[in-house]
Amino acid sequence: MGSAELRLQTLAQHFRLEESVKPPPPPNGSATSDSTTKRAAVLVCLFKGDDGELRVILTKRSSSLSSSPGDVALPGGKREEADADDVHTALREAKEEIGLDPSLVNVVSVLDHIVNSHGVIVVPVIGLLSDIKAFSPAPNAAEVEAIFYAPLETFLKDEKRREEEREWMGDKYLLHYFDFEADDGEVYVIWALTAGLLISAASAVYQRPPAFLERRPKFWKSGQGAPPCPRF
Repeated sequence: MGSAELRLQTLAQHFRLEESVKPPPPPNGSATSDSTTKRAAVLVCLFKGDDGELRVILTKRSSSLSSSPGDVALPGGKREEADADDVHTALREAKEEIGLDPSLVNVVSVLDHIVNSHGVIVVPVIGLLSDIKAFSPAPNAAEVEAIFYAPLETFLKDEKRREEEREWMGDKYLLHYFDFEADDGEVYVIWALTAGLLISAASAVYQRPPAFLERRPKFWKSGQGAPPCPRF
C-alpha cells in the first residue's frame, strides 16, 4: 500500500472512530431546533493529490442557473423523496452533476448540519476517493460550468483570504472569501456557504481550528433563515 492510500485509510479509521462515539444525527427531513423540513446534502470528496496534499473536488455552477449562477460549490443538492438518507442525496447529486460513480467513494463521516439563509438544512458528507484517476469528470452542462480541485488545508490558512463583516438581527458575523488559482490558471472565488462548509470540513479532518477568526452567523443553527443577500 502506498503512502497516499495509507493516509486515506488512516483518515477513514479516524472518522469511523469518531462516528462510533457521536450521538445519532437528527432524523432525515427534520431539524433539531425548528420545524423546517427542507433538506440538502453536499459531498466533500477528498483524494490525495500528486503533491501529497489532500484535495477536494469543487465545481463552478453554470452561469445560466437562476440560483447562485457562476458561484463555486460542492457537488450536492436538495433531498428527493426517493433518497434513503443524506449520504444517498450527496452521492446521487455528485453522480448527476459531475459523473462521479458512487462506488468510487468511501463515505466516512457526516458532519453537523448548517441551516442556510433560506431555512434549508445542509448536511456535509465526507467521502474519500482512493484513486482520482478512476474518476472521469463528466459535468452536467445545465448545472456545472467547470470542475476543479483545491487543497483542503487552504481553508485553514490565512492566505489569499479576505472577509466582510455582515449583520443579521443585530448579530455580527464574518463572510469569508478565498481566492484560489487552479492548475489551469483560472482564479475561483470560494465564499459564503461553500467557504463555511470547507472551513468546517478542514477543521474536522486536520483536527485544528482555522488560523483566522471565523465568527459564524447564528442563523447557521437557528433555522430561522436570514436575509438572502449574503447567500450563506
